[in-house]
Amino acid sequence: MKKIILILLLIGQVAFAQNNAKQNTNNNTQKDSTKVENLDEVFVTANRTATLRKETPVAISKLTAKAIDETKATSLYEIANKIPGVLNVNLGNEQNMMSIRQPMTTNAYYLYLEDGLPIRPMGIFNHNALLEINQFNLQSIEVVKGPVSSLYGPEAVGGAVNLISLKPSIDPEFKFGIQADQWGYRRIQAAGGATIGKIGFHIAGISSDQKNSWMNFSDYRKDNINARIDYNINSKTRLISNTMYGQYYSDMSGSVNEEAFKNRTYKSTTDFTYRKNEALRTKITLEHDWNENAGTSVTAYYRDNKLGQNPSYSIKWTSGKTTATGQVNSSDFKSYGTVMQHTQKFKFLDAKLVAGLTYDYSPVTYWAYQVDLKANLNPGGLTVNNYQIVAERPDVKLANYTADIYNSAEFAQLSFKPTSNLTITTGFRYDNMKVNYNNAINNSTGTKIYDKATFKAGANFNPTKYAGFYGNYSQGFAPPGITSVFLVKPGTGGTTGVPAQFYYNLAPATFENYEVGGWISVLKNKLYMDYSLYYMDGKNELLSIKQPDNSTDYQSAGETRHKGIELGINYKPSQEWAIRIGGTTAQHKYIDFVLSTKPTDPIKNLNGFEMPSAPKWTGNSEVSYYPKWLPNFRSSVEWQTVGSYYQDQINTVKYQGYDLFNFKIGYKYKSIEFYGTINNLTDKLYAYNVTRGNLSTSAPTYTAAAPRTFLLGLQYNLSLKK
Repeated sequence: MKKIILILLLIGQVAFAQNNAKQNTNNNTQKDSTKVENLDEVFVTANRTATLRKETPVAISKLTAKAIDETKATSLYEIANKIPGVLNVNLGNEQNMMSIRQPMTTNAYYLYLEDGLPIRPMGIFNHNALLEINQFNLQSIEVVKGPVSSLYGPEAVGGAVNLISLKPSIDPEFKFGIQADQWGYRRIQAAGGATIGKIGFHIAGISSDQKNSWMNFSDYRKDNINARIDYNINSKTRLISNTMYGQYYSDMSGSVNEEAFKNRTYKSTTDFTYRKNEALRTKITLEHDWNENAGTSVTAYYRDNKLGQNPSYSIKWTSGKTTATGQVNSSDFKSYGTVMQHTQKFKFLDAKLVAGLTYDYSPVTYWAYQVDLKANLNPGGLTVNNYQIVAERPDVKLANYTADIYNSAEFAQLSFKPTSNLTITTGFRYDNMKVNYNNAINNSTGTKIYDKATFKAGANFNPTKYAGFYGNYSQGFAPPGITSVFLVKPGTGGTTGVPAQFYYNLAPATFENYEVGGWISVLKNKLYMDYSLYYMDGKNELLSIKQPDNSTDYQSAGETRHKGIELGINYKPSQEWAIRIGGTTAQHKYIDFVLSTKPTDPIKNLNGFEMPSAPKWTGNSEVSYYPKWLPNFRSSVEWQTVGSYYQDQINTVKYQGYDLFNFKIGYKYKSIEFYGTINNLTDKLYAYNVTRGNLSTSAPTYTAAAPRTFLLGLQYNLSLKK
């Protein structure tokens, strides 16, 4: 990573020497900071092409470069949680899980995109995919809430998160920064770019390091570099190349028991669990404008991803036992694919057609074996003080397969205007995922096919230039991840004497979403508000069912229901003040879900029960101050709230949630920017997530959050005019 930083420093020096220009001290950046969202905001994610907000019949939000830059986030959740309806849950060291129109979950119900291209192929979802993102390379973030499977394909059920990278600047730019906190976190970052003739380039790199933190056994290291090159062949044709490479290694401290949590004795029960990741993604896109009404793009891409871990969440322990088991696993895949898309505008009804096809070939290798553990118990025997490895058991295989995944899809979306203030949008997509597998555990080979046609229809009505309304119906589709399919079921295989059994019969989850919403922009655009109300039914949802030994079993769990209201308000009363309010109230319930068929079990189904880890209220609001008497200074107070939710499936114990406050400050003096953040301003004791099993003896486990944290940073920004 040191070489990366040196290269970027040289870029800055060369740019300065070539231009020999005066420093750009224009203060427009602060002036632009007063701007709020409006109906002319342009989005790409909802329709795969540049579309005005007032012509987009979905709940969509956008975080600008200014919001991202001022956040100075150490992890992506600090940025994403600013979007109403989004709760990106911190699991430590940039690991995370998501909640968008779903409970807090690691399930494959979200599509993570990088410049419109999925980070993972269908069938290989990983809830930690966002840790591969370089926060110093983001231009904006667009989040579509609700199913967008008809455009982007399976897994886009709860929503799609599109992370849009920085484009090459017209004038030479360079920035270099450092940041650190009192808990051993350090990061250096650098970026630079320019446009020279027909070629523009941008390079951004970060190197993060965590040692001896507030949580025992929680060190990590992350190095990322992103490079983009734009070649403007002529006024109508462009060639765009994007490449990223990243390495990541983290201790996995895991959760803590209730006593340790309340006493703030954040001692990990494991000192051997880890996650390591290496990722390479590269793509090249050819864009051509045939005329002002037609354009075509063709993208070819390649992925190479390696993930190895001894995960803390895979430890299985039954209350009172002095033995337990864990696992070591490895998942490697490569992808070769293409996306072709054509956009055509018509004079008739001001119609626009977006159509295309995708093809992806991803060979994958996965294996997992058992680790035997000793559980050293706390007094009373209901919780574990720490685990120790007794033996690694490569002979007890939990999974061992290779597979070739073939994903293909065709999609089309048509929008038209019967009247000047009414836009109607329809979309259709057909996905086919074929898996040719070789399961080495039972020496079986075969093919599994998951396919589905999804549809959406929506309308926008804008009676005035100050307000608009929309409604839509959309379908979602999520096949089970192939890792889930080929895991050995608990109680079979290994040394059990029972032949290994697998999850071959897991069914794809399907969703139907009904939604209405609107937006308003008044007081000369000083006040902007948007809102949405949704009602979504899910069938065959793949749920991780917690077992008595803390392991999880998979079930296609009948029917669930999700409904809620999302609200976002931006108010700019003056040039000095900005107020942002965002939140959602939601309900997530089991409608038809059989938990047990044993006659002796007191609860046999969960029909009508609330789903666990599903807060009824979440929100993120912020007040920012940009004083006229001190130009280039900023400060803000942020409030994050998470309401109460059930820890278990049988709805016996709740976690009361939390209210959290963060304070941020920053000042730019010429080319130097100083900034600081106090996260958890009141030093509140809280947990990001709390779960427990369904037995009366089950003890809660807490994903502990950090105490008050002081982050300081320094950044050098150079921008030169030609």
